[in-house]
Amino acid sequence: MNEPVVTSLRVLSGDEVRDEPLAWPVRSHTLLGGGLVSDFVRDEVETPAGEVMKRDYLLHPGAVGIIALDDAERVVVVRQLRHPVGFRLIEPPAGLIDAGETSWLAVARRELAEEVELAASDWRILVDYMTSPGCLQEALRVFLARGLSRVGRPDGFIVEHEEADMEVCLVPLDDLVDAIYAGRVQNPTMVVGALAAYAALRTGRVDALRAADAPWPARDAKQARDARIHALGGETRPR
Repeated sequence: MNEPVVTSLRVLSGDEVRDEPLAWPVRSHTLLGGGLVSDFVRDEVETPAGEVMKRDYLLHPGAVGIIALDDAERVVVVRQLRHPVGFRLIEPPAGLIDAGETSWLAVARRELAEEVELAASDWRILVDYMTSPGCLQEALRVFLARGLSRVGRPDGFIVEHEEADMEVCLVPLDDLVDAIYAGRVQNPTMVVGALAAYAALRTGRVDALRAADAPWPARDAKQARDARIHALGGETRPR
């Protein structure tokens, strides 16, 4: 029998396999630039060794994404221009969490109606993830939505900018997964959500997925951390 290649590392198991909130002391918090959605900030952070490091990053209110699946296992997607990368990406319906919103499911229902004019009767949580934690504060919850039906857009919602040129399509889940592995689909929420949905469906895990209104610990940690950092000043607005 071959010996394990690595024998000196601790093996995590069970409840040990989890991300945990951790905050080193923030000595200063400075606004470098304000934006429509995100502010660019710099923190001076004291390390356990007593050193001070500078970290620049974007603040973000958080978002939700929806993998909406019809009875034929086709995913509802949008094709939308993303100016920063210069691509028209295949994406799931998704949207920002507005200030003061505390029901992530309500946000997801709203975004599904606004972007693709659909409602769903069966909601579950696929995954929670952090988009780019080295430079961006965004945390995102991805829902699985089934039992789809047509609805109108919410009152007062105006389609504008990129969304006015957005195409709504259906993609068979298997084809979408093939496109992801081939490198043809690159939106992170689409990649994460589609692969999670595929794994859940093909391994019989759908009924074991978290309830749609399950707690989101990362959001609680973010709000507590934001409050501490905001107290240091240097921002144009609270988050």
